[in-house]
Amino acid sequence: MVVSNDSVIAKSWGELTTTELYSIMKLRTDVFFVEQKVDETELDDRDQEDTTRHYWITDDLGVAAYIRVLHNETAEYRDGHCVIGRVVVREDRRGEGLAQIIMKRIINDYSDQAMLLHAQEYIVPLYAKFGFEAFGELYEEATIMHQSMYRPVQ
Repeated sequence: MVVSNDSVIAKSWGELTTTELYSIMKLRTDVFFVEQKVDETELDDRDQEDTTRHYWITDDLGVAAYIRVLHNETAEYRDGHCVIGRVVVREDRRGEGLAQIIMKRIINDYSDQAMLLHAQEYIVPLYAKFGFEAFGELYEEATIMHQSMYRPVQ
């Protein structure tokens, strides 16, 4: 199945339908809780913030891939107020580059802003292709090794 940049949906919390919200939350809990056994809070109230943007690609089964972008008033590192997170792809759609398609859209939408993310260690090379640079030491979060990454304004 060919997926284009045009197929990425982007909405704020108030624009989400209940069906879209359910499908996003189902994907996130299926992967983070059931598959990865993450035991940290998934519903952290950040989804509902006015500045949070939700990006996803859908198919006949619902949301196939999802990423959210948060805005922190205080930059966590340098001038990085935008934080990419909750990157998730449904198991049956992995390997198709869906997260990369969403990332391209996000980078285009936020091209005038520095960005941060906290990558699971194995995926660091993918984010490096998008101009993200590792900083700090590896750390464990939710029993998974992570690396903080920063992307300056390009």
